[in-house]
Formats: sequence, structure tokens, C-alpha cells
Amino acid sequence: MIKLSVDLGDRSYDILIYPGSLVHLGDALKGSCPHEKILVVTDEKVGDLYLEKALESLRGADFNAKKIILPRGEENKNLSTVERIYQFLAEHNFSRQSTLIALGGGVVGDITGFAAATYMRGVNFVQVPTTLLAMVDSSVGGKTGVNHALGKNMIGAFYQPKLVCSDTSLLETLEPEEFRAGMAEVIKYGMIYDDSFFEHLTDNMERLINEDWQTLDEIIKRCCEIKAAVVSSDETEKGIRAILNFGHTVGHAIEAQTGYRKYRHGEAVAIGMIAESRIALKLEMISDMDIQRLWQLIVRARLPYRIGDLDSGEILEKMKKDKKVREDKLRFVLPTQIGEVVIRDDVPEAIILDVLEDMKE
Repeated sequence: MIKLSVDLGDRSYDILIYPGSLVHLGDALKGSCPHEKILVVTDEKVGDLYLEKALESLRGADFNAKKIILPRGEENKNLSTVERIYQFLAEHNFSRQSTLIALGGGVVGDITGFAAATYMRGVNFVQVPTTLLAMVDSSVGGKTGVNHALGKNMIGAFYQPKLVCSDTSLLETLEPEEFRAGMAEVIKYGMIYDDSFFEHLTDNMERLINEDWQTLDEIIKRCCEIKAAVVSSDETEKGIRAILNFGHTVGHAIEAQTGYRKYRHGEAVAIGMIAESRIALKLEMISDMDIQRLWQLIVRARLPYRIGDLDSGEILEKMKKDKKVREDKLRFVLPTQIGEVVIRDDVPEAIILDVLEDMKE
């Protein structure tokens, strides 16, 4: 079993990473959540696969566990879905001592976390991620929220879980496209923080794509170590935590522009990482060789790297609605070399549009 900690004082919590941990979920929660009602929030696909196993574990540990099943997909990550959770909680008399468990990917985790942060001004929250992307990124760090038509995650809160329990055996049923989408966030960590990790990914990408579980557990561990270190030093993104947004300024705009239906989050981030790296190249901040190394790794991970027929001007307008904008200035995380990035808010719009135009098919 791999056990890591996110150090946030009296709100610190553990990340457990090991195959088969779902059946021990109830026991794992005994020390961090009171024996009040628990609501397991999941989606239709994950619910069919793992909901009963989760409920059996919780009830076996004497928890009063109930369930709610949400429709699947990023397009359902909105306030209407959160209202469904509020309605269920109120109708079933859930109190401030209750716990919400997110059993699913990043969408379920973000929705459930926001509901937990805002119901009765905050109830206990636990993450049980079931996708690679959620295990390495969205389940850790306390970012919760829902989308708005004008931008991704425009409505949300920083709200930390009590526990993150990652059962890596659940990835065996993950669709190949979802697994590859998660690899975008894995690559991101190498680009922003750790050049040796990036090199390790370069050496092992084929094994990872073919789901070599021993290699994968160590990859998930390293990603969580990096994110835990960043979050522990800057919980609410006033400084270094912003580096985790590499690829997301462009990526979120692409998701919003396409109505959250054309690209998975990781796919949009992959495109965003290429775009933001090419912006850095035009600003003479990074070498073409490093750009090629990133591009080759994204290709080997079978991720997209072009914007197709999307309108560059419309993508730029979506960027201007991003929550990371400050004083009407777009903020980009731009790489200077593999493993190092800086934050810039002075990128000329002409360069952004030139890069996007060059990335059309």
C-alpha cells in the first residue's frame, strides 16, 4: 500500500493508493468520518461496476450508506445536477455530521465536492477516484466546482476531502480513451516540475499505455507526491499552485467552445500544452528541441495536438472568460525547459492567434 499525506495542518489528509482498496473503504473511514449518514455519489457507468461493492464495504463498517446516481458526462457538470444532490440530502435528513463520497472520475468528484462544500455550509467529503485523471490530479487538492456556459469551473470552492482512496484495480475497466486522457495530466507533472519524471515517462510510455500495473502504481504515486507538495505550500492558488494550470488556459477554452462534448478534459489539456509551449517558443523562452520532446510524448500517448476546424478568435474569447484572468490579463503557464515553467500575463493576442491558426488541421 502507498500512503501519502497532504499537509494542511488540522485539515491534513491521506492519499491511499493500492489495488483492492475499495473493499476496505468502510474501515478506512472509521477514523476520519463520524458514524452518521453517508451518501455515495456516482454516475451510471461507475455505478453499474462498483457501487454495490462500495456500499457493502461501508455498511459492513456500520455506516448508514445511501446512493445517488448521476447522468454521465462533462455536460452534466452544472448547478442543476448539484441541486439534485441538495434535494436528496434534504429529503433524507442529512446533517452537518454526514459524509459525501465521490465514487467516479473528475466530473463526479468536482460536483460532489462542491455539494459537500456548500450543503449546510460544509459536510465531510471523501474522494474515491475511478479514472487515471482523477487519481493523479482532480481528487487531490480540494478544487471543486461546476461549469457555466461561459467557462469551465466558473462556480466552485476550495474544499479539502477527509481522505482520498485510489483503488488502482478499478482502472482495469476504464475505456482506453479515458485512460489516455489521464496520461495528459501525468505528462503535465513532468513538464512543470520534474524533468527526470518526464524522462521516465519517455522511457516507459508504451508500457503505460498498455497498462503495466506495476509501472502505473509508481506513476500515480509520483504525480500525487508532486501535487501534494504544491498544494501543501499554496492551497488556494495564490502562488506556485498556479503552475498546475499548464495547458489549462487553452484547454478549458477549447472545452467551453465545444460545449464540453467534443474533447475529454485530458484531451483538451494535451492540445493546450502544445499550444502554450508553442507560445513560449514564439517568445523565445524554450528550445524547439524541448517542444519536440513534448510533442513526441503526446503523440506516443495517442493524444490530440491540433484544434481542427475550431475558430481561433472564438477560443481566444473563451480564454478571456477564464477564472484565471486577472485585471483583464490572460495568465499562461509557459515552459522554459522540461521540468520548469513560469507564469506570464503579457502574451500578445497576436501570438496566441498565430499559434492557434498554426495548430489547425
